[in-house]
Amino acid sequence: MTTRVLLTNDDGVHADGLEALRRALLRLDGVDLRVVAPDGNRSAMARSITVRRPLCVRDVTFDDGTTGVATDGTPTDCVRLAAHGVIDGWRPDLVVSGINHGANMGEDVTYSGTVAAALEAVVHDIPGVAVSMASPHGDWSLRREHTWDFGVAAEIAARIVGEVERVVARDGALPLPTRTVLNVNVPHHDSGCAPLAVEVTRLGQRHYRDELQPVETHPDGSRTYWLYGTQHGFAPTPGTDLHAVAAGHVSITPLHLDLTREAAIAPLAGHDFEGLLDRIGEMLED
Repeated sequence: MTTRVLLTNDDGVHADGLEALRRALLRLDGVDLRVVAPDGNRSAMARSITVRRPLCVRDVTFDDGTTGVATDGTPTDCVRLAAHGVIDGWRPDLVVSGINHGANMGEDVTYSGTVAAALEAVVHDIPGVAVSMASPHGDWSLRREHTWDFGVAAEIAARIVGEVERVVARDGALPLPTRTVLNVNVPHHDSGCAPLAVEVTRLGQRHYRDELQPVETHPDGSRTYWLYGTQHGFAPTPGTDLHAVAAGHVSITPLHLDLTREAAIAPLAGHDFEGLLDRIGEMLED
């Protein structure tokens, strides 16, 4: 049985991380791989979609002669395009997003376009896998001048995707619940040096140290700022993605879209919200 796998990302269709993973996935048996990805960098766009203009798509050719589709939309748009038939006669059975240039862990998953694309898959009842690799400069660095070696991360990701693909093809035993995304984070390793272990984790907690840095004041009085930081920390809690990757381990975190805070439902249900409606009615009568 052939499994139709969509590969996308948020770094752009020609990003090194996507190319490394594309080549690794092509080596998997039983996979019909297609690429629909942004035509440029769309990092930190989360689950944004394009609704106020048409989406432009064009065919692109990779170095090995195979083709893909590039769009001026977001990572989430890419999955929506594929799910709704932008590739004639083809709809994905599995969505893989990555490899992202930089880790996506803890609260960062809500910013991430990489994770968002995988989450969009489950909206369409398609399994999703997001793959990210920690920066050689540190987890939070966005610097690109150093050579990123995606070889180890691509092989690990392809093997994990292979396990999920077996589930999709109904001949594997991976216990993957429906509407669940696997968020995979790999520490940076040069080729020939494998991670120490694989941990199934929960999301950790970031300690953000962003800074507001003035850049320029313009003649019209407007001002520009950088608002970012790179020296972030995290709570060193065992069992979390942040702790695992810091220890040199691969982290696999199951995610889903239900953000309900279950523990808050009962206390809030006991509050007199009905009284708010009564007071609004009194105001309208006046």
